[in-house]
Amino acid sequence: MNSTIIIGGDAAGLSAASKLKREDPDHEVIVLERGEWVSYGACGLPYYVKGDIDSLEDLVVMEAEEFRNERDIDLRTDTEATAIDADDRTVTAESNGETFELPYDNLLIATGAGALTPPIEGIDLTGVFTLQSMTAGRQIKQVLEDGLEHDGERIEPEAVGIVGGGYIGVEMAEAFHERGLDVHLFEMLPHVLNPFGEPTARVVEDHLREKGVTVHLETPVEAFQGRNGRVVGVATPENTVTVDFALMGAGVHPRTELAEEAGVELGQSGAIATDRYGETNLDDVYAAGDCAEGTHVVTGEPDHVPLALTANRHGRAIGASLAGNRTRTGPIAGTAVLKAFDLEVARTGIVDPERAAEAGFDPVQKTLELPSRAHYYPGGSELTVTLVADKNSGRLLGASMVGEEGVAQRINSVAAALHTEVTVGELEQFDFAYAPAYSPTWDPVLTSAKVLNGTIDSN
Repeated sequence: MNSTIIIGGDAAGLSAASKLKREDPDHEVIVLERGEWVSYGACGLPYYVKGDIDSLEDLVVMEAEEFRNERDIDLRTDTEATAIDADDRTVTAESNGETFELPYDNLLIATGAGALTPPIEGIDLTGVFTLQSMTAGRQIKQVLEDGLEHDGERIEPEAVGIVGGGYIGVEMAEAFHERGLDVHLFEMLPHVLNPFGEPTARVVEDHLREKGVTVHLETPVEAFQGRNGRVVGVATPENTVTVDFALMGAGVHPRTELAEEAGVELGQSGAIATDRYGETNLDDVYAAGDCAEGTHVVTGEPDHVPLALTANRHGRAIGASLAGNRTRTGPIAGTAVLKAFDLEVARTGIVDPERAAEAGFDPVQKTLELPSRAHYYPGGSELTVTLVADKNSGRLLGASMVGEEGVAQRINSVAAALHTEVTVGELEQFDFAYAPAYSPTWDPVLTSAKVLNGTIDSN
């Protein structure tokens, strides 16, 4: 009987395990998860903290017992893999104070990503949180509902500092604001949501300010100031902002330590390098999810874009391969969407012209403000749409959009176009659906493609 060990019990790991057992029921599959939670939607944590989702358990897709009993997967929670011996094909693990070795025929590393914790003075103070686990989500919500308890004192939070203006920072700004807190968002770069491009970021920043969030741009955090071991302020080069607690949302890093120690090679991004089937440089050792690279659909080069669908899709493909049905993991486009109060914010492909130029393209960009519905139909709003293309070939490279409606689905049409390497001229000819309640006759995506194509043709 073949045996596969999977390290990591979330999206990539359990997608692989489920697909493998479905296609080869006799295959022995052991999943090692160092925590107590498995198969959960971490992307829902901001909405749980906000109060839109009542129970943390609601974020769980499938309970551990279901994997064990219904899918015959040997899922071991609270079990941490501590070493991989690729020569002997064994994994050393620890559970309940005991250390043991497990042999494998195939190994999948799906260790995910961890929160970036820059070397900021005071980051270990009580009241400084990250949001990289279900447990952390519960702790933050408890602080909001019951207060922060420290050194025999209970503090009812009134102000919070968020370090980092990425996905987590923006989504948590809304969550904290809706909980009645005074929210300060600190971003060291010129704009929030850097991968989405400046035009989209400016719209988001203005909206955050309208909602009452104080946005500090080009403002690095130098230290967390403490009093009696508890955070009380966020220090920047200009001043110190008084807070009752703080959230680190500076991004994530791939968890690769275990793989590196075993001799697994990393790519330029710092994530695990894999081939088109998810296999590493070591025989029969695979990697998927937030710890691994994928191939970018635009550049054809390795890239690291830690997103939920990528983890699920790549894990499933590896599971099929391990069952004997050789399956490519598929390219990535970095397609993403988030909610920022009343706005939908989305991106796909390469939006940054500098990055496009580094990849060998001659980028041209166009940003338009367009109506979401027919001008005469009530309830419409304005969309800001940015398209980027290669001037020489006309090939579509990426897009970013922001608006109150219709953004989350429109970005998918552009992602589909990227996967087929269409030009903006070809995108202009796509036959989109039209009804006044949902779109102008010329959908904003089509109009943007038409204008950008005209810009290319005139040069």
